[in-house]
Amino acid sequence: MEIVRYRWLKLGFLVATFAACALLITPNTVKAQVAVLVNGAPITEMDITQRSKLTQLSTNKTPSRKEAIDDLINDHLKIFIAKRYGLEVSDADVNNAFSNMAQRSRATAAQMEQSLASRGVGINNLKLRIRAELGWGQLVRGRFGSSLQVGEADIQTALQSRSEAEKTSQSFVYKIYPIIFVGSGDDADGSARRREAENLRARFNSCDQDLRTARTLRGVVVKEPILRNSTDFSAQLSEMLDKIEIGKLTTPEMTAQGIQMFAVCERKATTADSPIKRQLREEMYNKRYDAQSKKFLDEIRRQAMIEYR
Repeated sequence: MEIVRYRWLKLGFLVATFAACALLITPNTVKAQVAVLVNGAPITEMDITQRSKLTQLSTNKTPSRKEAIDDLINDHLKIFIAKRYGLEVSDADVNNAFSNMAQRSRATAAQMEQSLASRGVGINNLKLRIRAELGWGQLVRGRFGSSLQVGEADIQTALQSRSEAEKTSQSFVYKIYPIIFVGSGDDADGSARRREAENLRARFNSCDQDLRTARTLRGVVVKEPILRNSTDFSAQLSEMLDKIEIGKLTTPEMTAQGIQMFAVCERKATTADSPIKRQLREEMYNKRYDAQSKKFLDEIRRQAMIEYR
């Protein structure tokens, strides 16, 4: 689910941010002796030192040695039990997740790795956590999915303690058509295609008539309509759509495919999934997920073979 994915991505963003801006610290030399065995998988003194630094980067707090060890034990157990259920995360999945972290911090994967290394955090330590969280999230959602779902009755009960303004808040369902001016045209910076897009935007007044015109233009693609609730958009995009008249186009933006605009063709108010309902649903889901995840992990730890050296 996107809720859980968002929380993991947020952690990755914090790691990248702190790693990029912090002062350089030369890592101490730590013997790679085994400190703990988790179902046969070794945790070394180097692993513990690096995990402590990784946690400090992501939370701005220095964990105790026990906390760092417990964190690593949990990662190994999550990977172990996910494999048992046939949910082995591939190296490609881990690398993609790491690259996405770097991209969100406006860095390349290589730059991200170098930044972490300068703080004494090996890339494999972070990738161990990524692998553990990806597999564990799939396992918990798949195994306990029905008990995690938040129904309308749950939302209505939670709404009782909210203000009248929140109870009656509404969102909008939009029908929008993506319009793409493919490529950048003859000039390298795409200014000619942008001018073409601005010209269409200036004379676009009706979806019924002007969408047909757009489809006849050279190198222009009008995609199938998108029906989506405003709560699914980013706050910035939702605010922009709210200000645009029906039958008008959004401001042209450069994308990988070319210059893109959206024709806003319908906007209907709805209370079915208002912002407050979306917030409550996320909060309740995350609370249930965390509780079930902890209970399941505690059960696995009790059954695991953990040997401290």
